[in-house]
Amino acid sequence: MEIFLIVGLTTIAAGVGTLTGFGTSTVMVPVLSLFYPLPETLLFVGIIHWCGDVWKMTFFRKGKKPWVVIASFGIAGILASYIGASLSLSLSEDILLKALGVFLLVYVGYIVAKPEFKIATSTPFAITGGLLSGITAGLFGVGGAVRSAFLTMYNQPKEVYIFVSGAIAFAIDATRIGTYFFGGTVFDQFSWLTIVLSIPASFLGAYLAKRIVDKIEQKYFRVVIGIFLAAVALRFIIFS
Repeated sequence: MEIFLIVGLTTIAAGVGTLTGFGTSTVMVPVLSLFYPLPETLLFVGIIHWCGDVWKMTFFRKGKKPWVVIASFGIAGILASYIGASLSLSLSEDILLKALGVFLLVYVGYIVAKPEFKIATSTPFAITGGLLSGITAGLFGVGGAVRSAFLTMYNQPKEVYIFVSGAIAFAIDATRIGTYFFGGTVFDQFSWLTIVLSIPASFLGAYLAKRIVDKIEQKYFRVVIGIFLAAVALRFIIFS
């Protein structure tokens, strides 16, 4: 029964994560960390999240890609995720998560007030976003919300936004998974059967999300992302 509950959670998380660009971690880490050790949770969800990155790049590969943003964001994120993952067992996360929640909530309020807000593609801005999303991904396993906050500032087409989010997360997740693993984290509570079944479940969730994204008009897509960002922000502020 436990395995099927986790597989079901993975399907839902993959759907929400693909639709928003956050990835599965934003849903799965807060839930699973209530029942399993945080290091194991971060490693397990990191593997599922990495698979989800592949599904995003597969389903949303159409359109012109800002490769400069991907490279700048990704390289900075890789370095920061390594640092964050290395520190994940030694720092108190409560205050940092509350601060992150306030930042996300303020940003959502801003894009609601100014829906046409957009930042031109620039390497320094991409590096800043990569550093912040990488460090939060490594520390808490939930860097997707920060990454999405920065990427929505470019106001790109929805397909490009999701692909870019997946491509950047692909590099960051590979780094933090390796850091957790070589740092000594092993699976005691999660069975390998759970992992094996959760991977196709994440594919199913991503596929269903693709069908939903196709039906959302571009002008409303940023609003959808804003709603989910606000929900994540409130979760960080109230429950951290």
